[in-house]
Amino acid sequence: MKLHKNLTPFTLIVSAVIALACLPGLAVGAEEYSFKVHNTTKETIKKLLASEDGKTFGFFDVGQGIKPGEKMTLVWDKSTNDGACEHFFKAVYADGEESEAVKFDFCEEDLELEF
Repeated sequence: MKLHKNLTPFTLIVSAVIALACLPGLAVGAEEYSFKVHNTTKETIKKLLASEDGKTFGFFDVGQGIKPGEKMTLVWDKSTNDGACEHFFKAVYADGEESEAVKFDFCEEDLELEF
């Protein structure tokens, strides 16, 4: 293989990796799954709880909260990429009350949760 005088094999490899990362569908790294949460209540949502089995809940970081009328986009941790499509969700409001658990299908495109 004949290389241009100024190009080293390392430079060619780095250039190829950068070029492949820019192609749609061939990006390096795991896919990122996201969804929107719309607060349709009069209380700020302070925490969003998620569970596959409806019994043991983890939570999403919603920062300072989701104010009434606001929408927020949340991203699943990449460790959940091979998980189930359906999850139970509950909102925890500023007054400490929790909503009922609701099952959502996260395989649905452009999913928006409403509480």
